[in-house]
Amino acid sequence: MAVLVPAVTAAQASAAPVRPAAVVVTYDTSRAGEFVAAVHAGAEVWNDSVSNVRLEPVAPGRTAHVRVIADDGWPRALTTSLGRGTVWMGRQAVHQGYDTTRIAAHELGHILGLPDLKPGPCSSLMSGSTAGVACTNPYPDARERAAVEADFGGLTTPGRTGGPALAGLR
Repeated sequence: MAVLVPAVTAAQASAAPVRPAAVVVTYDTSRAGEFVAAVHAGAEVWNDSVSNVRLEPVAPGRTAHVRVIADDGWPRALTTSLGRGTVWMGRQAVHQGYDTTRIAAHELGHILGLPDLKPGPCSSLMSGSTAGVACTNPYPDARERAAVEADFGGLTTPGRTGGPALAGLR
């Protein structure tokens, strides 16, 4: 029995765009308490929305780029450089009725280099709490996606400070 395999011409091979591998940003949820599922969901939102960066749980025994911690305060993020930092999943916002997946995606957006955009509509992930408790949209809008794509395009590892793509969002 013969198996036919289509031949690829040199012209077809050179016409196919070569995509650089996405920058992998690892996160550690070992201190995220009841927010572990929300953090994974928020990371998946970003993975579905952009292609130049991927958020993945850290492998056992490895050091993560991002630590996620549950606490009783307001949610916040401390970014030490692009793709690195700490996210606090604050219970105060959850007790007020804010959606945990939106909170996680928003705070991870800071780690990916995005500033708050307040006030803002529900369609803007980085509008954060100004969209109100009824807003459960965890997805970045086109401008937010484009800024993350631009900042991570061409990088091979996280760690560079925010670049010019952020200027248009401030």
